[in-house]
Amino acid sequence: MALLHVDPDYIERLIVKVRAIMAREATDISDPGGNDSDDAVPAALQELRGDLSREELIEEIQGLNDRQQAELVALMWIGREDAAPAEWQDYIDRAIEGKTTPTEHYLLDQPLLAEYWSDGLERLMPALEDE
Repeated sequence: MALLHVDPDYIERLIVKVRAIMAREATDISDPGGNDSDDAVPAALQELRGDLSREELIEEIQGLNDRQQAELVALMWIGREDAAPAEWQDYIDRAIEGKTTPTEHYLLDQPLLAEYWSDGLERLMPALEDE
C-alpha cells in the first residue's frame, strides 16, 4: 500500500469547507408550496454574488498535483465503500487513468463528498498506520 500524499489535517479542512458549501447549496427549494411564508429561502445560506468559497475550493483542488487529486478521488471511493483500503494504490491509479472531467468538478458534484472523505479517512488511516 502506498503512502498518503495529502496531509490528513488538510483533508479535514477541505471537509469543513465542503460541508459549508453543500449547506448553502442544499437550501434551494425545488418544489415550493402555496404558502408564501414556507417558500422563503434563508438568504444567509444561499450562494451570493461575490461569495468566493466554492471558487476558492475549486482553485485549491486545482492547485494539487495529479497524484494528490487522485488520492482525493480514491479516498471518496473508499468512503462510499466502492473500494477497500487494501486497494488504495490501485484506486489512485484508476483515478489517474480514468480521469475524463476536471477532478474538482467530479468531486464537488458528489452531494455527500464531505461524509465520503470523512468515512474514507476513518477507514484508510488504520491501514496506512499498519504499513
